[in-house]
Amino acid sequence: MSDPRATADVLAAAAGGDRPAWDVLVARFTPRMWSVVRTCGLDESDAADAVQGAWLRLLENLHRIKNPDGLGAWLATTARREALHILRKEPVPLPPPPMEEHDPAAAVLEADDHRLLWQAIATLHEPCRTLLTLSAHQVGNRQLAVHLGVPLGSIGPSKIRCLSKLRTLISPEETVQ
Repeated sequence: MSDPRATADVLAAAAGGDRPAWDVLVARFTPRMWSVVRTCGLDESDAADAVQGAWLRLLENLHRIKNPDGLGAWLATTARREALHILRKEPVPLPPPPMEEHDPAAAVLEADDHRLLWQAIATLHEPCRTLLTLSAHQVGNRQLAVHLGVPLGSIGPSKIRCLSKLRTLISPEETVQ
């Protein structure tokens, strides 16, 4: 059953210890918070932790909310921050590199090329180093955006800039015009 009371009234009642008012807030805003944390790529357990963390932040700041009509946006933003915090704590799982058979000479040359490439990547500043490392392990753009805490639409242009910087490190003679 939906409660027609204004968010400000429900929030004030919850701050005063009214348990049914708190239940109204939970029913009103939890679906939106779940939607936000699931778009961050969290599994169900981590998503539940992020939503719970956002509710805890509200409980800690209940008497400081100055704009009750913005509570939904505040909770969504807080849930997203909780999700990003969880993602930053856990390393992104990297798949093992594919195993292929090569002749020994080609394997040595390829290993040397890889070593030089990773040495060059290691000299890049953040976020390029992380972006290229995760991209090399075929982490998707959505997961990259969440891991780096940037908008999804900025991943492509960022990759282009980072690859350009890497290209100048690997073969500076190609960049002289």
